[in-house]
Amino acid sequence: MSTAPQAPRRPHEHTEHGVLRPDPYHWLRDAGSPDVLAHLVAERSWYDSVTGHVASLIEELRAEMARRTPPSDSSVSYRCRRFSYYTHAPAGSEHPQLLRYLHVSDPAGAPGTLQPPDDPNHSAELLLDSADLAGDSTYVDLGLTLVSPDERILAYSYDVRGDEVYRLRFRDLESGDDLPDDLPRTYFGGAWGAGSDSFLYTVHDDSYRPFQVWRHRIGTAADEDELLLEEGDPRFELRLRQCRTGRLAVIWARSPDTTEVWTVDTTDPTAAPRSVGGRREGVSYHAEHVLLPDGSDDLLVVTDDGAREHRLMLAPVPRTGDQDHRGWRQLLSEDPAVRLERVDAFAEHAVLSVRTKGERRLRVFALGSLLGGWPAGSAEPTLEVRPQLPAGTVHLGRNVQYDTHSVVVADGSYVHPWVWSSVDLGSGGRSTVHRQQSPGHDPDDYVCERREFPSADGVAVPATVVRHRDTPMDGSAPALLYGYGAYEAVFEPEWDVGLPCLLDRGVVFVHAHVRGGGEGGRGWYLDGRLDRKQNTFSDQIAVADGLVRDGLVDGSRLATRGLSAGGLLQGAVFSQRPDRWRAVVAEVPFVDVVTTMFDATVPLTPQEWGEWGDPRKVEEFGFLLAYSPYDNLPPAGGRPDLLVTGAVNDPRVLVGEPAKWVALLRHTDPDWSPRCLFRVETGEGAHTGPSGRFAHQAYEAEVQAWLLDRLL
Repeated sequence: MSTAPQAPRRPHEHTEHGVLRPDPYHWLRDAGSPDVLAHLVAERSWYDSVTGHVASLIEELRAEMARRTPPSDSSVSYRCRRFSYYTHAPAGSEHPQLLRYLHVSDPAGAPGTLQPPDDPNHSAELLLDSADLAGDSTYVDLGLTLVSPDERILAYSYDVRGDEVYRLRFRDLESGDDLPDDLPRTYFGGAWGAGSDSFLYTVHDDSYRPFQVWRHRIGTAADEDELLLEEGDPRFELRLRQCRTGRLAVIWARSPDTTEVWTVDTTDPTAAPRSVGGRREGVSYHAEHVLLPDGSDDLLVVTDDGAREHRLMLAPVPRTGDQDHRGWRQLLSEDPAVRLERVDAFAEHAVLSVRTKGERRLRVFALGSLLGGWPAGSAEPTLEVRPQLPAGTVHLGRNVQYDTHSVVVADGSYVHPWVWSSVDLGSGGRSTVHRQQSPGHDPDDYVCERREFPSADGVAVPATVVRHRDTPMDGSAPALLYGYGAYEAVFEPEWDVGLPCLLDRGVVFVHAHVRGGGEGGRGWYLDGRLDRKQNTFSDQIAVADGLVRDGLVDGSRLATRGLSAGGLLQGAVFSQRPDRWRAVVAEVPFVDVVTTMFDATVPLTPQEWGEWGDPRKVEEFGFLLAYSPYDNLPPAGGRPDLLVTGAVNDPRVLVGEPAKWVALLRHTDPDWSPRCLFRVETGEGAHTGPSGRFAHQAYEAEVQAWLLDRLL
């Protein structure tokens, strides 16, 4: 193709609250239309044709990433009962295998037993090879892998399109054969019955909202399954998990600011869900099952009820029916400087994941002290686990045993591959049990540090700055900003084999921790949602301006990147400060904000009114319209280069959103049009891109090559 595709304009108008919004590309929202698919295929052909000049650079970047990727790789293992389980990527394989080995008899969770033995004669049992599930598809993603309590059956689910519809199967681990049980349309989350004869799972509706929990009895047909719970409010979605004690499953309905939690007694194959604390608008809570020394049990509850940054409470397990919150009692009061994120219970300890001063920490409490402390809220942690690496992070690994005195934690950073350690919950003793390998990579070649930059309202915005040790911070180096800023999500610094490709070429990478995310706690999130969403965009611009103002990077070679809600961020700063950027990468961007939030049939819309706003309300319509990228284009002339991505099968940001935006941008600035590219996955592919370790590296190499072509 010699010119960029230009979608035809078809008359369409929206009129809301007396405001007329012409929308000549509204027809592109119908991804099932042959006309739309033909246009998307043309977009991909155009993208492929105009990026041919960087083909050699793409291959160079792919080769570098491959060299940093071990030919075969194993994860840290986690112990259940008789076996320990781990994943393994064979040499040359895109997708992992699940294996297990019979555990040597020793005290539960003893250090040194958490990874496969190095003995070459050690024989592991292959349980599942996800590559076998793909069939003719180029895509496969595992949704869940849960072994039954008796360790004889594996429940596993997989998606081969990227639309997050998972087929749930059950495998007999003694014979290696799948059972006849076949559930074709499920979602994330599951829980085994204690007798290994039943399984709880979630199902989504036609708008991809998980709204039901069902019980399946092993050996029966799917049409005999029992509906346990259905969420009728379209603002809420259901989630499900299995408690570590093995006696309860937890179901929760969630919206951006409200939850309701139910427990299901997994020792009773007929048990119904019981509400833990009812539903109160604007109150969120989560529950963790804990067994007490006297044989009784309770729930540890993390809640924001009367505590913005959350507090810890104790609630009874509902036995005979639903209960409300009046029987709860406080264990730890709120600390306004510390966001309490979650609690994990073990036989004699509770581990609290908290966030303070921009970093995650793990605080360990003796259960006896925590439950019996007086006055309420007076207990002190016996141990605090902090990140071991500069500008790094720490989190709990997969710890499935309840009766254990040690846990696995993971440390990492943008330049340090993950290191897993066993931490003794009593003594604090720590020993390394597994390291992520990256051949040829030396973390000492790089520098990671945190800086702050004032936003438009004077608030200090933290940023993680990463560079090669030889790259000067004197205003001469190009830079790439990354941002997200929504849902109180925190994108922790995480090693990726692709980042050194940029750093080694002198690019400074900056992760701006903008408001709307959770880096600064609940208040940081609340200050970047609904009518305060503009703070998210102002923060990203402020970090960019601060980097230039302080003489750290070259302001003429500055790019910005983000995905999904982070793609919305890119669309907004593209429109609000087009002069600031040399290039913008908006991956699966949520850019048709007003139209999408009016359409309750679109996946996620009703659930997200509490995050973005409900445009049916005139005031909320006003602040959404004020920043929606599709409704606020930058002036023609002077626009930075733009790379947009999308996927036909994406159920989170429908491909019509970026397609419409690209078409309107091109129409309003024809001379700039060739500098706007739309990379669309027209086959299998997900919200976050291709699956498979090498396929995703190939995608990353394409994005990096496009950026480097503009920054160097």
